[in-house]
Amino acid sequence: MSTIKHVAARAGVSFTTVSHVLNGTRRVSDSARQRVEQAIAEMGYAPSAVARALKTSETCILGVLVPNITNPFFAELTRGIEDCCLRADYAVFLCSSDDDPVRQSRYLQTLLERRVDGLLLAAAAGEPAALAKRLMPTGVPVVVVDRGVPGLESDLVRVDHQAGAELAVSHLLSLGHRRIACLSGPSEFVVSRARVAGWRIALEKAGIAIADDWLLEGDFSAPVGHELARRLLTNADGITAIFASNDLLAIGALRAAAELGIVVPDALSVVGFDGIELGSYIYPALTTVGYPIRALGEAAASVLIERIAGGSATRREVVLPPKLTLRESTGPVRTP
Repeated sequence: MSTIKHVAARAGVSFTTVSHVLNGTRRVSDSARQRVEQAIAEMGYAPSAVARALKTSETCILGVLVPNITNPFFAELTRGIEDCCLRADYAVFLCSSDDDPVRQSRYLQTLLERRVDGLLLAAAAGEPAALAKRLMPTGVPVVVVDRGVPGLESDLVRVDHQAGAELAVSHLLSLGHRRIACLSGPSEFVVSRARVAGWRIALEKAGIAIADDWLLEGDFSAPVGHELARRLLTNADGITAIFASNDLLAIGALRAAAELGIVVPDALSVVGFDGIELGSYIYPALTTVGYPIRALGEAAASVLIERIAGGSATRREVVLPPKLTLRESTGPVRTP
């Protein structure tokens, strides 16, 4: 492997001259610069990022930790983060914790050992106090996406979850639905509680009493959405619409309805939350609320890069407004 000294020998200059050409730290004659650049090209020399990091205390790398890269939401979020980082000349070190606090802790240690310039945490797993205690002494800039971490002094970029749920349920109400069930994510997550709160508020504003069996809880996955929806549609009487707390739950619900011979949207309307790209290609295409996911990732990365550059000392909470995307899975309530 070529080193800066090998380049210097081929170019017939000192290694400090090569360093000045690479870093622009001092004026070098045109002839020397040309010889150095030709030697670099011929030898395929690449400066050591590790050495540069030791010298400048910067790696131009952001650590990104997500709970499950197989979830399309986090895949699209990461794509948005990468798009922003590419424009800002940052690289991304991606880790997926599988919602496992132990695995998350190990990845955090790895990212910190790699001296990343900042961390983006999406839906952090485990006990918030333990995570905050782990990160606070490091001094590494942190931006949390979507699910806040109580006790952690970080910037937060999120969608307005409660308003999004209200928007989704208000859409169903406008179509004449009055018996609207909710498939929720785990109640220990702030996101889940906010979306359930939005569902409740919308129904209460409409003067609708909520039955106990209208709310079912599980994790944010399509298999769980399928299981919960089958249970709901088999046991709950007269349900005409489902608000699912994320699009994967909604996709599972669509599958359950098909298996039970319930036609969507003629006999049942289903609306999700997040706006994953996959939702536009299933049948029927999924009506959903949320904020463009790639744009959410770009916004989070932009806030982190600003923080690294020495932005405002005040911690920021960026709340993005939800939007309703109308597709084929919702329609007017069927009259008897």
